[in-house]
Amino acid sequence: MTTAPRPDRAEVDPQFCQDPGEATGEIGAPRSAPPGRLDPARCSVQALLRGDSPVATAPPARRWLLVEQPGPWGRDALLESRFDRGVATELAARARELGMRIQMIRRPGERLADSGRRWAVADTTPGRETLHWSTRESDADLLTRPWDGSVGEPTQVPTYLVCTHGAHDACCAVRGRPLARALPAGGVPADVWETSHLGGDRFAANVVVLPWGFVYGQVPEDGAELLAAHAAGQVALPWLRGRAGVAPAAQAAQQHARAELGLLGVHDLPTRRVAVLEAPAGGAERFEVTLAGPAGDVVVTVESRLSTEAHRLTCAAVRPGRWRTWHPLSLRVAAPA
Repeated sequence: MTTAPRPDRAEVDPQFCQDPGEATGEIGAPRSAPPGRLDPARCSVQALLRGDSPVATAPPARRWLLVEQPGPWGRDALLESRFDRGVATELAARARELGMRIQMIRRPGERLADSGRRWAVADTTPGRETLHWSTRESDADLLTRPWDGSVGEPTQVPTYLVCTHGAHDACCAVRGRPLARALPAGGVPADVWETSHLGGDRFAANVVVLPWGFVYGQVPEDGAELLAAHAAGQVALPWLRGRAGVAPAAQAAQQHARAELGLLGVHDLPTRRVAVLEAPAGGAERFEVTLAGPAGDVVVTVESRLSTEAHRLTCAAVRPGRWRTWHPLSLRVAAPA
């Protein structure tokens, strides 16, 4: 059983934020250098140098509320922006009640006066992916409008949210802003926005592609390969962190199965079930994941282990932390019943 293939990489000066190409035995270890120079102590530089794998790190949210708000964002982008603060508290409470994730968005380089006061609801649930756009007269409108996708104009044009939230982590701004400016130049249909914190700061530049919810990290250069892949209805496997709303074990299994079987379509390999297996001692966790394949179920066994060392996982971290890495143990294609 082999792990996901990685392109060869030359070892270069860490000032350029490239990672040495040593094998890690993990699913999908980092494969590229994102844009932007940073101090070597920054979390995204250190993650590249260590070879941290971003696989199975997509967030758990399936439903997303996008709120256009240009201008500066503080560490809490909703509460520390020009959005109505009184409304913001109620908006956050409603989102928690409905199990939705709020992302503040703005156009790359946008001025405050350019705002179209747009907002959108995205549902990334496999099989019913939707994204509906609306406009608001005031911020308070968002408290009374339905968030179930019943209002607004639907779109199937891939929407790219690039994390540029520098007040949360400098890596996101330095890595994300050049990418957000470059992405529309890909020559394919794309709706590109800057967005607030997506998680996984050390994997900047981070991007989520809606309505499918595919999350990418360490996206390099101008992102042209990412745009080309989604224009063809495929994922860009080298930078894929996982799919939002999918269990981490299933994200890891999908990543390995895609690499082994060459199934890159955005609708390929949906999760049928995840079973917890008996695992060896030492903090490891083991899972059997069944995916729906074109020629029968694809059954993948993966193991999650705690990292052997602790490191600062964000630039703002006050103490080092450990993280989980994912390792494939087996893959088989079951004969159709």
